[in-house]
Amino acid sequence: MYWIVLVVAGLLETAWAFGLKHSGPAHPWITFGTLVAIVGSMALLALVMQHLPTSTAYVVWVGIGAVGTVILGVTVLGEPVTALRIGSVLAILGGVFGLTRV
Repeated sequence: MYWIVLVVAGLLETAWAFGLKHSGPAHPWITFGTLVAIVGSMALLALVMQHLPTSTAYVVWVGIGAVGTVILGVTVLGEPVTALRIGSVLAILGGVFGLTRV
């Protein structure tokens, strides 16, 4: 159950990272949604850290946020896909996988 909550927290991290791109005085609802995603992500991460190893939970949370943000950047914002980006995402995934096995 806590792994599912951790995935939701990571997805909320992706949402707030994406929301930061579009937040500001001209977009109050996006800014509000971004703040809600930040608080929700942190609250869920704090809950999960009470039940899973802190280092594992944090790395998975950051990994989901980082990889999710890259995917949104490429698919929604039209950011370039390069071999270095793909390799970097694979390195993040490898690190997350490795640290969940320790």
